[in-house]
Amino acid sequence: MNHKNGFNPLSRTTAHRRAMSRNMVTSLFRYERITTTKAKALEVRKAAEKLITRSKVDSVHNRRQAARYIQDDIVLAKLFNEIGPRMKDRAGGYTRILKIGFRQGDAADMVILELVDYKLDVEGKKEKKESKPAKKDAEKAEAKKPAEKGKKKASAKKADAEPASSKSDE
Repeated sequence: MNHKNGFNPLSRTTAHRRAMSRNMVTSLFRYERITTTKAKALEVRKAAEKLITRSKVDSVHNRRQAARYIQDDIVLAKLFNEIGPRMKDRAGGYTRILKIGFRQGDAADMVILELVDYKLDVEGKKEKKESKPAKKDAEKAEAKKPAEKGKKKASAKKADAEPASSKSDE
């Protein structure tokens, strides 16, 4: 029987589909979260989960097999050094698909494909927001200083110009 052995061609040629899948898997491992359409996410998920399963055992053979699919050396190293060990005690189901609605232009069903242990950095964003106003205040203060110096120079020039005009009046 040939059940569940098919795939979705996504209306693309083989070369285009393979390149797109490789790029999306690489982006998934690099950023650990990507936004895409539901059909693409379901196809990318298959390849990503197989690569994560391989990365749980760091051997030369597994690295070479994964390198056939992932062209970026930095992402490949991240897969075997960070993502694989994090998923060591998980039996499967390394990714999750979260529905986010429909795309404005063509009403395609959009989803977020992410690794299950992905943590949204909410606290880091709050700290960044707090630090930015402090930087802006400092930059504004520095920007005012040269403007004040320019005003002082202009008033000094006027003072120099006034005695000259008073001498001409005499």
